[in-house]
Amino acid sequence: MKTIKLLNLKLVNFKGIKEFELDVDGNDVSIFGENGTGKTTLFDAFVWLLFNKDSQNKADFEIKTLDSNGNVIHKLNHEVEATLLVDGKELTLKKVYKEKWTKKRGSITESFSGHTTDYYINGVPSKKREYDDTIAETLDEDVFKLLTSPSYFNENMHWKDRRDLLLEIAGDITDEDVIASNKDLAKLLDVLKGNSIEDHKKIIAAKRREINKKIEEIPTRIDEIHRNLPDISNLDEEKIKSEIDKLSFAIEEKENEINKIRLGSTTNEIKRQISDIDLKIANVRNEHTQHEQNELFKLKARLQEEQSNLSIMRADLRSLEQQKQFNEESIESFEQRMKGLRDDWIEVNSKVFDHEANCKCPTCEQELPQDQITEIATNFNLEKSKELEYINEKGKSLKSKVEELQLENESLQKKIDKITANGKKKASDIERLEKEIQEAELSVKPIEENTEYIKLIEEKQALQKQIEHLETDMNESVFAIKLEIEKLQEQQNALRVDLSKFDQVAKSKERIAQLEAEEKQLAAEFEDLEHQLYLTEEFTRTKVEMLTDNINSKFKYSRFKLFEEQVNGGLTEVCETTFEGVPYSGGLNNAAKINVGLDIINTLSDHYGVQAPIFIDNAESVTSLIDIDSQVIRLVVSENDKDLRVEVDAAKESVVA
Repeated sequence: MKTIKLLNLKLVNFKGIKEFELDVDGNDVSIFGENGTGKTTLFDAFVWLLFNKDSQNKADFEIKTLDSNGNVIHKLNHEVEATLLVDGKELTLKKVYKEKWTKKRGSITESFSGHTTDYYINGVPSKKREYDDTIAETLDEDVFKLLTSPSYFNENMHWKDRRDLLLEIAGDITDEDVIASNKDLAKLLDVLKGNSIEDHKKIIAAKRREINKKIEEIPTRIDEIHRNLPDISNLDEEKIKSEIDKLSFAIEEKENEINKIRLGSTTNEIKRQISDIDLKIANVRNEHTQHEQNELFKLKARLQEEQSNLSIMRADLRSLEQQKQFNEESIESFEQRMKGLRDDWIEVNSKVFDHEANCKCPTCEQELPQDQITEIATNFNLEKSKELEYINEKGKSLKSKVEELQLENESLQKKIDKITANGKKKASDIERLEKEIQEAELSVKPIEENTEYIKLIEEKQALQKQIEHLETDMNESVFAIKLEIEKLQEQQNALRVDLSKFDQVAKSKERIAQLEAEEKQLAAEFEDLEHQLYLTEEFTRTKVEMLTDNINSKFKYSRFKLFEEQVNGGLTEVCETTFEGVPYSGGLNNAAKINVGLDIINTLSDHYGVQAPIFIDNAESVTSLIDIDSQVIRLVVSENDKDLRVEVDAAKESVVA
């Protein structure tokens, strides 16, 4: 068991306390004072020293001293120092939080520029990492909060975290253990199929919702099918089919009449002649185009090639110019950094060894021995020399980069000039080709002036006029027959609509039978799920009893409610601390809350193997504390004590409030 006790606690300018020293020497003590005298501040200071938070686990609280108007009093150091006894070995920790004031270049006054924190371990200055590591080796932060505040477990931890911690202390119970303890749960092994109880409950809930939704929808769907059934009471299916067949035969006869009219016409021969003329026109057009535009196509192909080459040259030119611009920006950036390095060199070179600042002991402020002063001065000069050498090397490297980029830009400029010259020549060639194309286009003879083309067009037009006269007479006869066909089709369509009603009724009845069978199947599945749900709830109740008994056996006074029964009979996870049946969060008086918290700390101390100082706020409400082995620091409200008063407590009494 690791034992941690507080020997001494010192505060300077911390949350309004100008200076206070709590010398307890590892004893149990009571600290008396009226409200506002700083009792809780002592606990805040102790927690801040270790973890940079207050006793309520807040990191953003104000520790500075304020004036009567609530304004911060500047240039004060805020200090907390504590000496602990850890397994018989003293450990002194100290933190100093102070403002940082600096003079800007060219200014004679100081300005506030932030805060710094100094750390000390056993009086020796240390880095924050080393300081935090030392504390972490002594006690974990979360464990510390649990073991030093009776209210932390019940008031600051989330209920799920409290529940997890209780299960960790008592040891969780596996699903197999629960099933083995109740023979009625044996069927669960087959039902779970490798899933956990919680996962299977989620599966059951999802399936029940899905089945319920389907069962609720089925009557509506059946009713909708019934309402949409067509009336076939006055229809004869076989008679309708016979009438449709007769109409189909009549329509076919009428269509044959139309085909005879069209096949007996001379228009087909004339249309064949027109097709032959269209073929001749296409050949004449192709020969004309090849002859007149061959040279023009060559000129356009050359123009396209030259334009493509010019685009490539322009893209290359943009890439080179962008690279050059990037190099120029880099040169400017390097030169600015070189200027900054020259300023840094001047600043470092101007540093001189400060005898006053470096030759006194930071603890006792006495003059250091001469050999230490000589060593400090030598180290100062050595560090200064190294820093100047580093700045020089950095400057040389930047200068080399600038020279490399300048040479690269000279090469890039030559390439840019060359591409620019070639581009101008290429643009001139393109302009010349465009003029040649314009002249060639003006000299091309249109197809409409071709003698053979004109003759063929005239022949085609004459044949088309013959067709128009012939088709006018034929179309009148065909149109009359088509009107008769449309009337027959209308009669046929009306009969088909009536016939489709028989098929619709058959399919609807088949669908209703399917839905009724599905409803029975879903009801059976739902009943099976209800039984599975009963088994899971019985499992949960059994596990609740086993878990609750197991956890409560670890505590002397505290009891824990880990599950709550819902209106529907199900159980939901909770974590409520009770004492003699009274919930911690409702009805339990402050004295009982403190003693319940101490009872929990006793168990947690055994679990973690650590005893730490316990701070009990509002301790005046407790007449007697339960037995506890850890050091106890009681914070008691006392109207008669205008200033903090400390008393060493007598031996503890073993009673419950």
